[in-house]
Amino acid sequence: MNQPVMTQMAEQPYYPDDEIDLRELFATLWQGKWIIILFTIVFAAAGVFYALSKPNIYQANVLLAPAQEEGGGGGLSGQLGGLAGLAGISLGGGSASQTVMAKEVLQSRAFLTDFIHRHNLTVPLMATESWDIEKQEWVINKEVYNPDSREWLTDDKGENLKPTDWDMVKAFKEHLSVSSNDETGMVTVSIKSQSPPVAKDWATKLVHDINEHMREQDVKEAEARIAYLEQKLSETNIAGMQQVFYQLIESETRTVMLANAQDEYVFKTVDPAVVPQEKSEPKRALIAVVATMLGGMLGVFTVFVVAFVRSGREETPEKVEK
Repeated sequence: MNQPVMTQMAEQPYYPDDEIDLRELFATLWQGKWIIILFTIVFAAAGVFYALSKPNIYQANVLLAPAQEEGGGGGLSGQLGGLAGLAGISLGGGSASQTVMAKEVLQSRAFLTDFIHRHNLTVPLMATESWDIEKQEWVINKEVYNPDSREWLTDDKGENLKPTDWDMVKAFKEHLSVSSNDETGMVTVSIKSQSPPVAKDWATKLVHDINEHMREQDVKEAEARIAYLEQKLSETNIAGMQQVFYQLIESETRTVMLANAQDEYVFKTVDPAVVPQEKSEPKRALIAVVATMLGGMLGVFTVFVVAFVRSGREETPEKVEK
């Protein structure tokens, strides 16, 4: 009874499914060469068109270093730390902690909103199409903003196109990047824009404004502490505690004086921003090369899919005949 089964198994042909016939593979690619060429040309043309349609983007960088010495600025001196604790006053951190705070404030929504409104950046940020290099001015999108009447227009639904603070901050963050070197403590503030002078101007103003913001904040806090200490001083008649309060008031007064005396309070400019002469993006050659390679790979994939479908159709009638 086992003999017919063994005979049937012996008669079944062996198909090396795991082997790849390179000649057949190259023959398939050669037969579909026009499909591959067509896909490559189409994608290459699309890549070139896309690359040329993208405007030039310029980047201005400012290299910064912490301006304060460790343990200086924004707080009480180390020798009065215990006395400050007794008075309920927290010590200010060193330059490292203040630098970290300044970096976070620089990218905060509240600071950027105030920065945009203070320097009237709403229109350049939200209502421009491009930068006119010859005239050195923005090309306004007149479908969004009327430069003559200085009014924001409405869309088809009757809604005003004036951007909200949320929209402006979101758009500005696309231009802004802040990076730091953990080893050296250096901070780099970068601004990207279609306009080289605008990129330099915004980067410079950002550094100036964050220094002023942190200075005003520390001075305000120090003056509040001075007022608190003076109140406590008037409430005590103990000579020892009065001496303590006098020392604390002196230290806080010194903090206010030093803060007002420094032009660069938190960040010291090591390498100022300059008007960029070369674009930072787009990488048009890279875009064209990637698009061409993608077209070629997609063309090869299409050829293999077509060949697989054809081979499946050819095998189906043979099975029917058997």
